[in-house]
Amino acid sequence: MALGCTAEKREPPPPPKMSAEAERGRSVFVTACVACHEIQSSAAKQGPSLQGLFKKRSLPSGAPSNDDRVRDAILYGRRDMPAYQYLFNDQQINDVIAYLHTL
Repeated sequence: MALGCTAEKREPPPPPKMSAEAERGRSVFVTACVACHEIQSSAAKQGPSLQGLFKKRSLPSGAPSNDDRVRDAILYGRRDMPAYQYLFNDQQINDVIAYLHTL
């Protein structure tokens, strides 16, 4: 008789429920950001991975990893990242930041 293996299949736990703000931010992110930013691995795409962004001490630019610096990057862009100050309204930016906190 082999020990340690069972026929019982375990499902992974469901992801934590996101706030309405984070859900809206996810929608904006999928539309505008996911083509350039990875969220499920640390690998870079055209832009840096955003996985665990707010768990890190600093952003890839070296700036502190906080809402104000992320907001600035979204509004004004960085290097190859375009500015979104004329494309996103304040609520959309707040929503994206709320979503990034869930990564």
